[in-house]
Amino acid sequence: MKHGFKPLCVACASLCLLASSAHAVGTRTFELRKGDDFKGGDLKGVAVDSSGEVRAGFNLGQIPVTDATTIWSGLIVKNGSVLLGTGNDGKIFASDGASVKLAGDTGSLAVTSLVEGFGGTVYAGTLPDGEVWKYANGKAEKFVKLEGAEHVWQLAYDAKTGSLFAATGPEGKLFRIDQKGTAQVYFDAPEQHLMSVAVAPDGAVYTGASDKAKLYKVAGPGRATVLYDFGRTEVRAIVVGDKGEVFAVANEVKPGTYTPSRKGGTSAASPAAKPPKSTGKGTLYKFDASGTPEQLLDNKDEYFSSLALGDDGRPYVGTGVEGRVYTVDDNHNEVLVADVEERQVGALLLKGKQRYVAASDPAVLHPIRGVGGTDAVWTSKVLDAGLRAHFGKMEWLSRGALELSTRSGNTLEPDDTWSAWSSPVQAGADVASPAARFLQVRARWNRDPNAVLSSLTIPFVTDNLRAVVTEVEAEGAPTSSTGVESSGGPLSRKSGSTITLKWKVDNPDKDDLRYRVEYQIIGTSTWYDMLDPHETLTKTTYSWETADLPEGKYRVRVTASDEISNPPDRVRRHELESSVILVDNTPPTIADLKVQGRRIQGTAIDGVGPIARIEASVTGTDQWIPFFPRDGVYDEPREDFDADVSTLAPQGPVLLSLRVYDRAGNFVVKNVALK
Repeated sequence: MKHGFKPLCVACASLCLLASSAHAVGTRTFELRKGDDFKGGDLKGVAVDSSGEVRAGFNLGQIPVTDATTIWSGLIVKNGSVLLGTGNDGKIFASDGASVKLAGDTGSLAVTSLVEGFGGTVYAGTLPDGEVWKYANGKAEKFVKLEGAEHVWQLAYDAKTGSLFAATGPEGKLFRIDQKGTAQVYFDAPEQHLMSVAVAPDGAVYTGASDKAKLYKVAGPGRATVLYDFGRTEVRAIVVGDKGEVFAVANEVKPGTYTPSRKGGTSAASPAAKPPKSTGKGTLYKFDASGTPEQLLDNKDEYFSSLALGDDGRPYVGTGVEGRVYTVDDNHNEVLVADVEERQVGALLLKGKQRYVAASDPAVLHPIRGVGGTDAVWTSKVLDAGLRAHFGKMEWLSRGALELSTRSGNTLEPDDTWSAWSSPVQAGADVASPAARFLQVRARWNRDPNAVLSSLTIPFVTDNLRAVVTEVEAEGAPTSSTGVESSGGPLSRKSGSTITLKWKVDNPDKDDLRYRVEYQIIGTSTWYDMLDPHETLTKTTYSWETADLPEGKYRVRVTASDEISNPPDRVRRHELESSVILVDNTPPTIADLKVQGRRIQGTAIDGVGPIARIEASVTGTDQWIPFFPRDGVYDEPREDFDADVSTLAPQGPVLLSLRVYDRAGNFVVKNVALK
């Protein structure tokens, strides 16, 4: 892992579970078949392409650069050795492919670029002093200070004209430098930084900008056109092929996440002293001789930190957060060819007999020993069954012989509590690892370096967890938990005899559930089914028609069963009763109604009760005024009332409306004339 910080990807159900991820239906399957399915784990010495094939990849050696943290640039010189430009102290290191030694010190913060120039002499761009250094005969010395520049981001040499080009910031200038060190502004861009530069065989100069990612083609001094606007924040790197095709990397990154200058400013985009934690977004484009763009790669999770062409003519990009190397062919088949332990790939040197991947955090030079080898091992991302699972027979498709094994555990990240790796298994054999929530698969290329793994399936069955009904509610009927104050606002009028039942269920393993609904009259012991025996209810609602039921108090019981998803011996059930539900479809009556002056007396009566509200209104005004029963509390199905309505009905003839509600929302209205 990269210092313990590299995210450990867990297989999502939407990617690797063949069965529906929303409903557990007995046996489910981990299925890996697309390119992304095979990524996310440990890819030591293997390559994964976007079509979903895993094969042997770069076999990398490892040479630590102990006196540096970051590698910004690299160059293979004529004698076959490699030079590395580093950060923190702006030093140049040399390696013969076996060890690394200090070769020069610029005194700057970083050596951003190395290029072979006039007479085979090596030149180095630095920051934050805006200097170009010359390295020859094991000695580094200052070549030129570029006026107005603080950051020399990249150098490119044109052997035909004998010109050294320098892309700089923070004034966005491209300098042309001759062999004597005389520098002139070749192009002044409106952007703050020119991050990258390359020279084509026809002499055209290409340069990329930041903080607006524009790719410029410069045909001569001050004569530049925009070849492409990426709509991002930087054009990080440019390379030109032998046929004049242009490859460019552009990124979307947060400003200010990179190395500070000595004067306190920040650049828009460059490898930091420690690579930024922000992932960013990277894209790779190809432009043909006519300038027609073609997007080859688009990574929404990482920015691209380096770019190079290989001997095979393909472009290769290094990433800046997960330390990966990708390539892509003309069919847009993306291939992950290396995944180093370090966070950032600062330089790719992929032409010649000896090739290298230079990485940062910590600084390590990786010689490419070849392709494949006994160390080529693919380890899957952690596959998550969601619950403890028993694993079945593992099947895979491959060309050539592979050695596959598994391990399992109950922690998200594999640790000492996980099982050991199993012995190699044959295709179609049972997984030997014990039951657990998480599983990993490992494939080795030690039997056939040319083998290709293209799919992998592992069936499993999780423990069956009980679904628990946590709440049962009744809409349209009062329950024992519902309170009504007689002096409160108007009651809702009852709209019918149907009560809507709703319930909530905690279903941890997402089984398909069947529900049974029953009712019981309070005071009895018998439960009656609401549903037809052949009805299968899977929704968490039910409309209960109560018109033909005896009026009174009831309870409802809901039972949840996972019988749809499991065989009989694994079925689990849970039931929950509701609070008391009042079934009352008959309105109350008003008896013994009398009028004495401005006082109204009588008795409100309901068959079930209790009476919930008594109110009066001048007929036609719809302004209802409540009043209390004689004993002051609405708590019985029979309530006497004696109300003074003088404030509602002044002197003179008035037609008064009297309305009585029961607890279920049924009501009755009577009119009485006051003289």
